[in-house]
Amino acid sequence: MIEAAMIWNEPNNKSHWDPEVDPGWERFAEMATLAGRAIREAHPTLPRVLGGISPIDPGFIRLLGAKGVLDQLDAVAVHGFPLDWNLWQIGEWPAKIAEIRAVTSHPVWVSEVGVSSFGAEEVQAWGLDRTAELLIGQAPRIHWYSLYDLPRAWEATTRHREAEGSSYYRHFYMGLLREDGSPKPSLERFARHAPAMGLCQWFHFEDHRLDEAVAWMRRLGVRYLRTGLSWADSFRPNALDWFDRQMQALAEFDVTVTFCFTPEHRGIAPHHTSAPLVPQEFAEFCAQMIRRYARPGVDAAGTAPVGAG
Repeated sequence: MIEAAMIWNEPNNKSHWDPEVDPGWERFAEMATLAGRAIREAHPTLPRVLGGISPIDPGFIRLLGAKGVLDQLDAVAVHGFPLDWNLWQIGEWPAKIAEIRAVTSHPVWVSEVGVSSFGAEEVQAWGLDRTAELLIGQAPRIHWYSLYDLPRAWEATTRHREAEGSSYYRHFYMGLLREDGSPKPSLERFARHAPAMGLCQWFHFEDHRLDEAVAWMRRLGVRYLRTGLSWADSFRPNALDWFDRQMQALAEFDVTVTFCFTPEHRGIAPHHTSAPLVPQEFAEFCAQMIRRYARPGVDAAGTAPVGAG
């Protein structure tokens, strides 16, 4: 059920990795290296991908390369939202990918790209078409974020929350579907670009949207999906039952599973962004999930861009 394993999410973004606990990314490098080795031992061919970086920073890739992290990876990934949060224009996407290609020989995935409908749903639809035009054929995987709007009763995974002003509320308008499940104009646009463009959809613990999401992805012709299995959630009651249900529901798709989120009681600081007290524990969680869900005999993905000749 897994085509690739992604180690963490946005490790150079303080909403996902606390730089006060780990200012030089020494602890992250140790954790990611151990996880990469553990995944390889659990599955000899499954691609291992660095969690998508945000911002897109070649210096961060060089830093991890100097620490030996890239030796335990098969691809790196980037995230970009130029119409919402980034200080660069959408037409710069090819140049941004080229910046990362210049500092690593690994394939460069786009594991999150999106446009919110916060300002106007027509802007999102235009941005989706433009993104597809710029990226299809340029990256082995392109995961559009996301299928669903984030429910307003939930919190966005960002450290600053409402202090971001209107930027915070854009997090709740990234979906092709509104919170109530009704389609936006961008949904039909997305269908034109599938399966070359995949989806990124995070499912919360016991997420009520799971089965409906699967039905929508079938209709849209989705082949590639990125989602997550939370290390923190693994300590909840009935966690494996939920993981089994989620992964069984997604079995027909080529799933990149992201392993992230430190359990509060296993972090140096009591927060999901903290470096763990014992990095080997994260590696063991990754290996356990791979043994449970990865298809045997998966070959390394990302050797040729989707849509390339």
